[in-house]
Amino acid sequence: MSATGVSKSIANDRKIEVDSTVITNHKTEIKGKRISYSATTGTQPVWNDEGEAIASLFYTYYQRTDVKNKSKRPLVMSFNGGPGSASVWMHVAYTGPRILNIDDEGYPVQPYGVQTNPYSILDVADIVFVNPVNTGYSRVLPNKNGEMPSKDAQQKMFFGVNADITYLAEWLNTFVTRNERWTSPKYLIGESYGTTRVSGLALELQNRQWMYLNGVVLVSPTEIGIEREGPVESANRLPYFAATAWHHKKLPDDLQSKDLYEVLTEVEDFALNRYLPALAKGAYIGETEKNVTIKKVARYSGLSEKAVRQSNMDISNAFFWKELLRDEGKTIGRLDSRYLGIDEKESGDRPDYWAELTSWLHSFTPAINHYLSAELAYKTDLKYNMFGPVRPWDRSNNNSGENLRLAMAQNPYLNVLVQSGYYDGATNYFDAKYTMWQLDPSGKMKSRLSFKGYRSGHMMYLRREDLRLSNQDLREFINKTLPKEGQPAQYSR
Repeated sequence: MSATGVSKSIANDRKIEVDSTVITNHKTEIKGKRISYSATTGTQPVWNDEGEAIASLFYTYYQRTDVKNKSKRPLVMSFNGGPGSASVWMHVAYTGPRILNIDDEGYPVQPYGVQTNPYSILDVADIVFVNPVNTGYSRVLPNKNGEMPSKDAQQKMFFGVNADITYLAEWLNTFVTRNERWTSPKYLIGESYGTTRVSGLALELQNRQWMYLNGVVLVSPTEIGIEREGPVESANRLPYFAATAWHHKKLPDDLQSKDLYEVLTEVEDFALNRYLPALAKGAYIGETEKNVTIKKVARYSGLSEKAVRQSNMDISNAFFWKELLRDEGKTIGRLDSRYLGIDEKESGDRPDYWAELTSWLHSFTPAINHYLSAELAYKTDLKYNMFGPVRPWDRSNNNSGENLRLAMAQNPYLNVLVQSGYYDGATNYFDAKYTMWQLDPSGKMKSRLSFKGYRSGHMMYLRREDLRLSNQDLREFINKTLPKEGQPAQYSR
């Protein structure tokens, strides 16, 4: 056979199995207790209205095998974001039974690989990690004539806020049916853009699949369709700036000597009650108020008064990441501002690269590829897409936040937990609080909304102490939102 023929043969075989499962059995220790579990890695089709398979999604499903009554056991359905990101991040760093080999602050160490996660929520819930189309090993399929859909056709089917929600809800219906989980209490957890995804899925599952949830967890949430532009967006950055400046010891001594939470309480009050109104006045702010505001913003952000004034009191994230440690010749990370980078030039108004992302890809990429093949026995020549080709992404008609509110109103069992890292500059924690505040303007469902913050970044679980805390917060959220036997889903007068 010619070299060309060999090359063609290999390429033709490099494709996803449309429907497959591989099951392995394991033991681990969580919170000091030994448990047995199975791991199912596989693919499950996405069908169109004519019943034709148009894509296949790769997933990993963990079940405790030492629990007899599966009907009462919670099921957590986990999604990451991007859009275009695989499920790898929360899978092998947060809730799953195996996590990255990293140091206690989340930095990569060699040899790359995985270790036991002693804090995994697998003790209280089964978990399925889902990779949307073109992420992980998930792929679009050719039609019955062997032809791939056009780029426009693929976008309409998969790559947009509402298309994504629609096909994933159908996929979850099939998954729950195949695995006999209809009677189980169900939870969605999403990270970053995954919060838009699970917020929309909450209502889509209720109204189109008749599947009702007990909880939705928003990890490092996006705006989920709740607008916060102009002065609100600008003012909301300041508490994040203060947290980052505190971490890097750039605040005045009296603030630096306080605990982070004490500092943030003070800065949040200023941001809402002084900074936001000052920004709203724009060019018509009085000179005295402007000078007082500039001094306060400089005090809380760790920047100079000159830099704040030259920014018209409106400091962009990119400028902050470049400016805070400029005199030290360092930049700070976008998704986690504890990470440091070095640029070609100290001048400029934004970093050359994101120090935290390159650090994470160091450890995540080899770990997930090794783990799936060596420990979970899933063999394929497909490339695992850490970030897959899904753009352009249709962001129109994003009503996911309103859909989550409506799902909560319709379902008295449904609760929401928000988790954020204080050093996350991409989806900052104060924006997350603001989103939670605006989610239910009536205030009638406040008791079913909760927020937890952590001393780390976008993936707060990379820091060992926050891995423990955040999993425990999930565990408590799940246990708290399981209704007592016979407790009806109804509102009382």
